[in-house]
Amino acid sequence: MIRPAAPADIPVIHTLIRELAEYEKAPHEARATEEQLHDALFGDRPAAHAHIAVDDTTGDPVGFALWFLNFSTWRGVHGIYLEDLYVRPTARGAGHGKALLTELARLCVTRGYGRLEWSVLDWNRPAIDFYESLGARPQDEWTVYRLTDEALTKLGNA
Repeated sequence: MIRPAAPADIPVIHTLIRELAEYEKAPHEARATEEQLHDALFGDRPAAHAHIAVDDTTGDPVGFALWFLNFSTWRGVHGIYLEDLYVRPTARGAGHGKALLTELARLCVTRGYGRLEWSVLDWNRPAIDFYESLGARPQDEWTVYRLTDEALTKLGNA
């Protein structure tokens, strides 16, 4: 079962983010606090959205998708950027990841959004194979750039 996240889900979302960071070999980079997540998802001006995958038998949360709207100047419509998709290893293979992506694709279709996109680490072959099995294709002609920490501060203060 997939459902929109509720404020009571913040602790589990925070835990799942930490688990994802461990899986991606970057636990030191996951610095978001529960308070920050609450503000981003449920504050006065929500900047992101989340869905929870729940085990049908136990009712326990086993995964999540955290996303936000982007905009295509070429298509003239919004899209969804999937920031994180994570399913606990013990729940993988049961369809939760596909169900999360299906729900986001459904939102795109019903709301007239033109894209559903995300990034995947190039070493994560199981995820790449899964995404490609759904019809997703890599955007090989694009390279992601990022400013953070000191470089961001330096440019922002220029």
